[in-house]
Amino acid sequence: MRPRQFDLIAFDWDGTLFNSTAQIVRAIQAAVRDVGGQVPSDEQAAWVIGMGLLQALAHVAPDVPPERYPLLGQRYQQHYLAQQHELTLFEGVLPLLAELRQRQHLLVVATGKSRRGLDEALHSVQLQGVFDGSRTADETAGKPHPLMLHELMQAFDVAPERTLMIGDTTHDLQMARNAGCASVGVSYGAHDHAHFDPLGPLQVVHSVPELRAWLAAHA
Repeated sequence: MRPRQFDLIAFDWDGTLFNSTAQIVRAIQAAVRDVGGQVPSDEQAAWVIGMGLLQALAHVAPDVPPERYPLLGQRYQQHYLAQQHELTLFEGVLPLLAELRQRQHLLVVATGKSRRGLDEALHSVQLQGVFDGSRTADETAGKPHPLMLHELMQAFDVAPERTLMIGDTTHDLQMARNAGCASVGVSYGAHDHAHFDPLGPLQVVHSVPELRAWLAAHA
């Protein structure tokens, strides 16, 4: 087995491992509608996926006054959680993660979700013990600020050049760039991959099997 290039592999959650983009978009739109704001388009709602919740909602609903942001956040969480049980990992994610663990990579999650939201998503027998650590937007700085990755690298004593970030949004790739880490973009999530190139990902992949093959060859 050839030596690893990356010791720590950080994954975004929604739209990268978890097939939740469409549900997040619908929950954002429903929440904005509930508080009387102008409902964003699918593209506008998808663009903020990966940010911290209130940061995302403030961006996507600029006509909603700040004093209504807490209500907006509550309504989003209610709409999203009502459907979360129907969401699943993308097909092929579990074998991908198992293969990386077999090669003794450290696996972590760096997500714009809340801690509560991520813990509920991870409450699966199939995912127990898969990840070595995680950071959520409500316990550190939201993307694209690099603090999330800095904390994970520090926790495991891994240098930026030995860390790889994998995500489906420009926020993920910009965070990796800000942290001095390499990145890989996936095109099947929230953002149009046409915007990835300026952020310098090592590769843009278009499916989970393609991601698994690239990691086997290059990670």
